[in-house]
Amino acid sequence: MLELKYAGGTIIIKGDIKLNFPDFVHYDPRIDCYRCYASKFSELEEFLKKNDVKYDAKVFDLPQGNFEVIKHVSLRDYQYEAIEAWDKEKRGIIVVPTGAGKTYIALAIMAYLKVPTLIVVPTLELMEQWYSRIKEHFRTNIGLFGGGSKEIGYVTIITYDSAYINAELIGNKFLFIIFDEVHHLPSEGFRQIALLSASPYRLGLTATPEREDGLHELYPELVGEVVYRKSISEMTGKYLAPFEILRYYVSLNDEEKEKYEKYRSIFKKFFEDNGIQIKSLDDFYQMILRSGKDKKAREALLAWNEARKIALNASAKIEVLKEILQEHRGERIIIFTEHNKLAREISSNFFIPEITYKTPEKERILTMERFRKGIYNVLVTSKVLEEGVDVPEANLAIILSGSGSRREFMQRLGRILRPKANKTAKLYEIVTKGTTEVNVSYRRRIREEYFD
Repeated sequence: MLELKYAGGTIIIKGDIKLNFPDFVHYDPRIDCYRCYASKFSELEEFLKKNDVKYDAKVFDLPQGNFEVIKHVSLRDYQYEAIEAWDKEKRGIIVVPTGAGKTYIALAIMAYLKVPTLIVVPTLELMEQWYSRIKEHFRTNIGLFGGGSKEIGYVTIITYDSAYINAELIGNKFLFIIFDEVHHLPSEGFRQIALLSASPYRLGLTATPEREDGLHELYPELVGEVVYRKSISEMTGKYLAPFEILRYYVSLNDEEKEKYEKYRSIFKKFFEDNGIQIKSLDDFYQMILRSGKDKKAREALLAWNEARKIALNASAKIEVLKEILQEHRGERIIIFTEHNKLAREISSNFFIPEITYKTPEKERILTMERFRKGIYNVLVTSKVLEEGVDVPEANLAIILSGSGSRREFMQRLGRILRPKANKTAKLYEIVTKGTTEVNVSYRRRIREEYFD
């Protein structure tokens, strides 16, 4: 009989039976045993059963506790469809727009499985939101792991950072693992969370599964295929607020234009002299790596960054912002910027509360609470409110600057799509013409992939 044992994120296979193991099982001469990633435990069991091999699995060390539903989750038709699609393999990713209730889909699956569950989230704010939802619907022992806490409960909520650091410790303690904002998972470090976990039941949640670096191709191995997907256009009007996307173009002033062309000529000349073409994100990563050893490459990269800053923070954007704020006085508005400096300038000029990564936690919580209550009608932020923050009352977003990524654009739009009575949500983009900030093909691709 074989003995299967969990050790440091892997399954060790002990015994004298000689088998032609699948490719994911490898011989480890250091311990004279075969082993595989813990994530392959279910496949290993299936292989052994198919070959009539007896085995004793000593893999899981589950937390003690129980799970009682105290408030049933009310689901919409598409949420039932998503759960049915996931239930076929009890693995996979559910893709629905921001504001469409991904969390409630997960809560319903938790109520169905009633097993020790690990929920992996990208931010402490999301950790708190999940904690509130779980406490509202279930009676169970909830552990928080991250931000100074290190508690393991029957249901444990953990940040990606903490899960990565402690992947070997927690890899055999849960039967169900939920990856919220699963697009974070394929990154080189975070993917270890999935590989070192023996959890047979896996759920990924996101509004934007595709990654610019192409690593979304790793999803099937880490958590499963995309099993259900709804686009914004399919849900607008009934489940999400109708919306408009409006674009304003501004110009650089003479001083800004002179500086922009100066920096642009530096990196353009470097590319031409070295025959470099940036056709993909990977090409740009290679450029960054090269800048660590090549002085000219570093100068070109710094020049590119300075030119980008000038385009993103053009002074004319402030005047357009002023016009929009006057036109929509009294409405619930979120202003998005790429850099803290611009957020601070807007906050100072218009007396608008700001939330950035530099904002102390207590101040951030207080500001958000006042925004929810309507004490503040407008917020300005640099990236903090783009993902995993519940902002149900905003109906207008203004993008002054950003990375230009598809995910960022969709997340910002998602902040305003929760239905409001007789109101159309509006998203304004303020773009500097004559610079790399203008990218018409990118916007067309956005519409094709997410709205059609």
